[in-house]
Amino acid sequence: MSEHTVIFQPSGRRGKIKEGETLLEAARSLGVEIESICGEKKTCGKCKVQVEEGFFEKYGVDSKMSNLTGWTPDEDRMLSSAEKENKYRLSCLAHVQGELLVFVPEESRGGQQVVRKKAGKLKYKPDPALEIFYIEMSAPSLHDPEDDFLRVAKALKEKHGREVGKIDIYCLKTMADTLRKAKWKVTVFVWNDQVVRVVPGEVEKYYGIAVDIGTTTVAAYLTDMKTGRAVAVDSKMNPQVIYGEDVMSRITYAMQNPGVGLEKMNAAILKALNELIGSLVEEIGVTRDDILEMTLVCNTAMHHILLGLNPEHVGVAPFPTAMAPAMDIKARDMGLDINKSGNIHILANEAGFVGADNCGVLIAEEPYNSEETVLVIDIGTNGELLCGSKKLGVVSCSVATGPALEGAQIKFGMRAAPGAIEKVEIDSETLEPRYKVIGKTDWHTHIHEIDAKGICGSGIIDVVAELFRTGIIDRGGRFSKHAPTKRLVKDPDTGQMEYILAYEPETSIGKNISITQGDVRAIQLAKGSIYSGAVIMMKRLGIDKLDKVILAGAFGSHLNQFSCMFMGMFPDVDIKNVYAVGNAAGDGARLVLINRDKRREADEMARKVEYLELTVYENFERVFMEAMQFPHMTDSFPSIQHVLDEIPNWKKIAKEKNA
Repeated sequence: MSEHTVIFQPSGRRGKIKEGETLLEAARSLGVEIESICGEKKTCGKCKVQVEEGFFEKYGVDSKMSNLTGWTPDEDRMLSSAEKENKYRLSCLAHVQGELLVFVPEESRGGQQVVRKKAGKLKYKPDPALEIFYIEMSAPSLHDPEDDFLRVAKALKEKHGREVGKIDIYCLKTMADTLRKAKWKVTVFVWNDQVVRVVPGEVEKYYGIAVDIGTTTVAAYLTDMKTGRAVAVDSKMNPQVIYGEDVMSRITYAMQNPGVGLEKMNAAILKALNELIGSLVEEIGVTRDDILEMTLVCNTAMHHILLGLNPEHVGVAPFPTAMAPAMDIKARDMGLDINKSGNIHILANEAGFVGADNCGVLIAEEPYNSEETVLVIDIGTNGELLCGSKKLGVVSCSVATGPALEGAQIKFGMRAAPGAIEKVEIDSETLEPRYKVIGKTDWHTHIHEIDAKGICGSGIIDVVAELFRTGIIDRGGRFSKHAPTKRLVKDPDTGQMEYILAYEPETSIGKNISITQGDVRAIQLAKGSIYSGAVIMMKRLGIDKLDKVILAGAFGSHLNQFSCMFMGMFPDVDIKNVYAVGNAAGDGARLVLINRDKRREADEMARKVEYLELTVYENFERVFMEAMQFPHMTDSFPSIQHVLDEIPNWKKIAKEKNA
């Protein structure tokens, strides 16, 4: 019987599926949970999936609706006309008969992605570009017929010393009626020198929204503009993952589908943003119309797609952006569903692959004000690095970590969702593992139902570091044939060694979860990229030692710092000076939302940071090759040398035993 490649997004799980299996059966065999509360009795309609059509170069998959069996009467009954038009199918009724890329919408997912984007504590007092002022005025008369806008402007100056010179047209359309209904007692919303809203009575609280648009996840923070506190936080997967897991895949999709590809991705992210806006305002009981400012950070590819700009040139040397400085755009012009007079502020891009998200990290962590030399690593689907100090200045670079650190390109990799192994330790003597699964309260050795589905990024880094620490893999990443453990087996398909992390009874997918030679190589490529970028930046600054390392990003908050340094993700530094700061890009977006000085600082500093294009560095290939080894081919690690010295050489131990 023939088999076909089926890929499920946003989990990234993929595999060969026998022709004739339903999509629901395929999902289960690959560890993708899809709601099916009726037990496949074809009555609930909850197992909806969306088929994406087109040729996807990254996967080598030509996905189309005709690669599934035809429509059924039950689907005609349970799917709306809009869902049918958007290529939805019920996964329990659609049988595979060709290659497919399938998106599982959020409402159909049995195990929701855990998107960790907590709001950090900001150290600056609010001084936002958007302000509110309560004013009382006398009504016009024959003796005082001054126009409404000038009357408002005069009251603002007299009572608050605030000068305004403009008014937004949508605000102007309703202002006259509002003033009279409110008997000339109103709260005026002012953005810079423009009146953008007039409402009856006195308003005490008002809000803005800061958003971090990541390649994989989108996080939004509803913020009290007077206190700077995030009063509501929501996040979701970036729906563009169905067009590719990394930025280059999405750029390629736009290029291969002129006009249509960019339009689809643009519509997807705008829809996601509007959904987040809706959920945030509903949570605290305000309306979309109450929101008059949003700040956005994103990488350069996401920036171009968000604005409907052709991203092709960002992906081709010399990687120029269409627009680098910060931008202010009316919400109505972008299609974002807040007050029509509202402003959308997008932070500055630094360079081709160092975008507004890195600018957010820059102003949140302020390496340019640090007396110590600091390396900031924002780890995600793409890696962006900053290095420097107040004395040395700051340089930045972008590294191609690929999606491996988030679970893609790993045999049993998945994103951080319930069932994902997120922490791993291996006993030095028995070489037996213990691990923690997202959604479970304890290590797997202390719970009855483990139900592991795969392994996410933090778990992958842990397990590779532990395999090296216990001598199961060597400095070059190769598995040792002499390590005394029954968990080392040969993959019957590839003939390569792999380490069984979780046996079949411990999983919910009906098979062992293992770490393969290919998985180790993928992590070596990712960690080698980050280390190479750090070393080249240090050479540019003329230094050979770091004082501290900051792991930024939600992903960085859940990494074991020792595991990262032990495998050689960054140069040696005292481990107590390695720490995580959470979603610094999101914190930067919140800073420019509530503080106009930080907004100006962001645009200014983005221009001052020196960007290094690593691919033109003359010794890049050599630097990268050396960084592929654990922890490094030549560089020393005095901070962890005592642990490196204890790594067992199982081949040598075996020879001594047999002597």
